[in-house]
Amino acid sequence: MEITELSDRLEKLSARYAEHVGFDRTGDWFLLKLQEEVGELTQSYLQVTTRARTKGNSPDELRDAFHLEFADVLCQLLLLARHCDVDVPAAIERKWLSHE
Repeated sequence: MEITELSDRLEKLSARYAEHVGFDRTGDWFLLKLQEEVGELTQSYLQVTTRARTKGNSPDELRDAFHLEFADVLCQLLLLARHCDVDVPAAIERKWLSHE
């Protein structure tokens, strides 16, 4: 799947969720939601690396949760990029791939 297609699908899901719950997805919301997800990824990382309480979860459950937190961060980052009109593939090309 291409990033643009993924971004389109995420936008539909996010907009539907916001409408259902009843909040406006402002620039602040996108950024703060990303920060929330990064915090959850951090907590999950600490658990999977045995530096935080596991809350009774098995190593497999912790690893699975850690992987899902990556998805949350990536999806929220793509939604923020879309909101801010960032062409992610072009930015990656300029910032990273131009050094290949």
